[in-house]
Amino acid sequence: MSLRARAIHRQMPGRRAVLEAARLPRQSPTFILLCAAACAPLSACESTRGSISRQTSLLAASRFDVKPADSPERQNELSSLPPNRFVMRAKGDHVVYLYADPVVCDCLYVGDQMAYNTYKRFEFERHIADQQQLTAQMYQSRWDWSRWRWGPWGWDARFSWW
Repeated sequence: MSLRARAIHRQMPGRRAVLEAARLPRQSPTFILLCAAACAPLSACESTRGSISRQTSLLAASRFDVKPADSPERQNELSSLPPNRFVMRAKGDHVVYLYADPVVCDCLYVGDQMAYNTYKRFEFERHIADQQQLTAQMYQSRWDWSRWRWGPWGWDARFSWW
């Protein structure tokens, strides 16, 4: 019985059954690893769906036309394209970019060279904004390296214990 359980038991005699029922069972490390492995794909699916959703919002802002796959013929055409990837096709003397989205909207995004260039510019600007936000967060943190024996040039060897 843990120290906390003993203290509670001394304060409330006759409650041993309640304490035994409230105690958490110890799990083996194998069980914990299996639970973590089972939950990992679920979190990956959610993050993938979120990133695809952000990408499709950039596509819509870049003036790609949205064509829903609302007929069996369109659904077959959509399934023949690689999901969530750009495909370049020639249409006469023009280049057309196709982006199949079977996850979020079950539709096809169609755009020309200008729409694709706009999308790439938006994607680059979003990457720069993410990097700037990460840098701002890094410099804004109030982490005190002196407690960890970290000097201005790295690990401070003067305080080493060996």
